[in-house]
Amino acid sequence: MVRVAVLSFAHVHAATYIELLRDRDGIELVTADPDAPPDDPTRGRRLAERLGAAYAGTWDEVFALRPDAVVVTSENARHRHLVERAAATGAHVLCEKPLATTEADARAMIDACERAGVSLMTAYPVRFSPAFTALRSAFADGLLGALISVHGANNGSNPARSRPWFADPELAGGGALADHTVHIADLMDALLDGEQAAEVYAQANSILDDGGPVPGVDTAGLVTIRYPSGVVAAVDCSWSHPPDHPTWGGLAMTCVSEKAIVEFDAFPPLLGGFDSTTGRDRWEAGGADLDAAMLDEFLDSVRSGRRPSPDGEAGLRTLRIVLAAYESLRTGQPVALPDPLGVTSG
Repeated sequence: MVRVAVLSFAHVHAATYIELLRDRDGIELVTADPDAPPDDPTRGRRLAERLGAAYAGTWDEVFALRPDAVVVTSENARHRHLVERAAATGAHVLCEKPLATTEADARAMIDACERAGVSLMTAYPVRFSPAFTALRSAFADGLLGALISVHGANNGSNPARSRPWFADPELAGGGALADHTVHIADLMDALLDGEQAAEVYAQANSILDDGGPVPGVDTAGLVTIRYPSGVVAAVDCSWSHPPDHPTWGGLAMTCVSEKAIVEFDAFPPLLGGFDSTTGRDRWEAGGADLDAAMLDEFLDSVRSGRRPSPDGEAGLRTLRIVLAAYESLRTGQPVALPDPLGVTSG
């Protein structure tokens, strides 16, 4: 039996993780969300009761139970505090993305887990798509030749409509660029075996959701990433779907290599139609449950003691791309990133 604690319900994925963990054999689930507004039905004890999950009223109470593993789904700026507390109690950690809002916080989280001898995994479920696994294997086996360029698109609805903190730069680290650049950046990290980006250039605006929950925060952008090997990736990251869009979001990539052009779609539609109860078009997603596959990886690493993937270092590499993108927005210029040895790339 593995005791798992879900810490905070601030993130939109918290309820999904609770439902997936609640129904698993060999899992003793406890949840905690003491920072929740008392009148918010999507947070706190009210959500835990609706989902049928055990609830601890304070952080001290949940950590006193000494969970074997925790899933951190708080606001991004509050990840560090919860990860450090979890590590101090000997719990392995799965932390939502982006790993933190500053490089210093991310580094402190990684170091705390390493000192405590526990694992730190970053929540990037798209890595676990069977189609992406096949794509990654094809590149690793040399079937496609060397990767030359990638165009990735991660578009969705504005999460700030239900969780306003997503559009608070202090809590989230930014807007759509912080929320949606990281998934494509992580897939690039996997395809390039952890190669740290060399240069990042970004453009963004707040036009696509003008007048949304928090006007003025970036709601759409294009981030161009250059790697030392010469690979260039362009990331279309936006909260461009209107509230009545039939899908919440999607992620797709076009990979250009020496021998082929490959299209990858993480969420292909399985069935399209019209929902008479809501008066809206809708579709059912096909393929594997990527959140469940990610939890499989995390729980297996907890039970076996092996290092999970993607780990905290992968989360830090993708965070650096986001931070460089916002620096590029401030300066209007490309931003060079230091290489792993601390030498700035040209």
